[in-house]
Amino acid sequence: MKFSNYFLLSIFTALPLSGCQQVEPTVFPGYAEGEYLRLAAPFAGNLAVLSVKRGDRVDVNAPLFALEQENEKAAREEAKARVAHAESQRDNLRKGKRPDELAAIRAQLQQAEAGLALSQADFKRQEQLIAAKFIAAAKLDEARAAVARDRARISELNAQLNVAQLAGRSDEIAAAEADVRAARDQLAQSDWRLAQKSQRAPRAALVADTLYTQGEWVAAGMPVISLLPNENIKIKFFAPEKNLSAIKIGQPVKVSCDGCEPITATISFVASQAEYTAPLIYSKENRASLVFMIEAKMSPEIATKLHPGQPVEVRF
Repeated sequence: MKFSNYFLLSIFTALPLSGCQQVEPTVFPGYAEGEYLRLAAPFAGNLAVLSVKRGDRVDVNAPLFALEQENEKAAREEAKARVAHAESQRDNLRKGKRPDELAAIRAQLQQAEAGLALSQADFKRQEQLIAAKFIAAAKLDEARAAVARDRARISELNAQLNVAQLAGRSDEIAAAEADVRAARDQLAQSDWRLAQKSQRAPRAALVADTLYTQGEWVAAGMPVISLLPNENIKIKFFAPEKNLSAIKIGQPVKVSCDGCEPITATISFVASQAEYTAPLIYSKENRASLVFMIEAKMSPEIATKLHPGQPVEVRF
């Protein structure tokens, strides 16, 4: 809320005169002003839920409104499934083959060991027959080759069993870990998008206005609710240039209004430029036309007694 400079000038120039001399002002006119928080969602959608109405007081983290979320919920479920898939692939690489596959290799190994025992027994019989000169020496070579073959088969199956019990290669596991991190990041983005479709009160505040009704389409970034936190109510008043040197930041002031008891506020800001400058050169005669805007703040509990736009008077 802004007052015209001419209105402010008239306040000071209308002060009582005595003996053609202007009385030094001891009361400074001003008004209460509020700095509003306008809450919006960064994404568009129909306004599905409006949890508050104008004039309500809400606590911090209280639900305010929610836009339709079907698309964001579906995207989150998809991202969640991708995380589960990536984690399963990573875990699979960390383990060896399945128990049934290991059992099959062990069964083959037992068969090979049995075959080796048979070929070794046959080799011994062939040696005895050769010694008795019942068969030719070539038969012994065949038996010896069968023993070597069965031993090689056992070595092969032992190697296969060892490999089957190992996890995947380190490079494959590292790639799988990266896929898991990427999937989790995507899930976090989906969670954030879903959360942005519903807004909560960042501070305890008064619901100053609701800018949409339930069912309306809300464009991305358009405010839906206007909040006025208690600590965002402040006093603005105006002092002539000649009183400026006596006003300091942190200085206490008394604020009064119609129908309310005086309250205490503290100077928080002093403007560096004049709100009104007379259309003449700066001289001793017209220097009193300059007024400077000053702000004062109160505790949040006291601020609830004032309303933005309410006229006040400030005394030092």
